[in-house]
Amino acid sequence: MGISELQLIKITCKKYFAYCYILLLYKESYITLKIFHHAQEFNIMSWVRIWIHFVSSTKNREALLTHDIKKDTFQHIKKNAEEKEIWIDCLNGYEDHIHCLISLNKEQTNSKVAQLIKGESSYWIDKNHLTKTKFYCQDDYWAVSLSESHIGSVGSYIHKQEEHHKNKSFSEEVDEFMKKYGWKFIERA
Repeated sequence: MGISELQLIKITCKKYFAYCYILLLYKESYITLKIFHHAQEFNIMSWVRIWIHFVSSTKNREALLTHDIKKDTFQHIKKNAEEKEIWIDCLNGYEDHIHCLISLNKEQTNSKVAQLIKGESSYWIDKNHLTKTKFYCQDDYWAVSLSESHIGSVGSYIHKQEEHHKNKSFSEEVDEFMKKYGWKFIERA
């Protein structure tokens, strides 16, 4: 039984944010699929898709994410996330907070991803002197998991942040989320 057709296809592989090659081996009654990445073969075993709606605010909810710096900052966050193998499906925000729709891989945690996004973006904003004062993110953040069926509506909500916050403050938005998910503020000593 020989191989009747051999085909090599170049695709973009989201997991590695690089080009992968798929080798399709057509035999008489089945197809063998192998993926090569930089001449290294990968066996496809685990498939993980955990969607998180992540929200982080500036320290004391200061309006530091002005129109002038938002675009560059968001582009930098996405580029840095890609380098760290964090998949951000969409990202947007308003003057005092950001929203990200993130798909975690099997080795990532909410806290590690939050630390990488918040810490590095704060450092980058300061290093590039994009604000008049030192830029800080709030220590805490908000994250909730989503089902596949909600990805579209949450993505749309994130993309429409400017429009959304014409009528509602971030504090009002937080209060809504707190009620919706039954959360309560925890006073710290």
